[in-house]
Amino acid sequence: MAKPLTTEQLEQTMQQFTAACKQAGLKVTHQRTEIFRHLLAQPDHPSAETLHKRLLPTLPTISLDTVYRTLTTLEQHGLVSRIQTAESQARFEAVYAPHHHLICSRCKRVYDFLWPAIDRLDLPSDIDSWGRIDSKTIVVYGICNSCAGH
Repeated sequence: MAKPLTTEQLEQTMQQFTAACKQAGLKVTHQRTEIFRHLLAQPDHPSAETLHKRLLPTLPTISLDTVYRTLTTLEQHGLVSRIQTAESQARFEAVYAPHHHLICSRCKRVYDFLWPAIDRLDLPSDIDSWGRIDSKTIVVYGICNSCAGH
């Protein structure tokens, strides 16, 4: 499993986020910063609704619509990503390092994991003519040990 970010890594990633926003021509607003920081610090891949509820104690005036619009904007600029799950509700994470996902089919928790061997593999030659590939992500579904009773 991928390890949580240290305080130093969190601050360094936040500096990179600020620079990426400026480079993309995005204002570095308090709301954008807090949404991204929360996704980094609490890497449980929340939905927009869950994220909104968690932000209310520190940002009491933030609306659910603002959270959705901010996530969409950050996703369009490659700063957050939408996790492809079997659920109908989108889940989000901050983009900070290549990794893959394990998703429990029962509790719906999403776990990050590293798979360097897959990351180094070339894609099959029959898709070479498809176009430009921007990222490779593996999503693995199963039942976690907590749900299986181990």
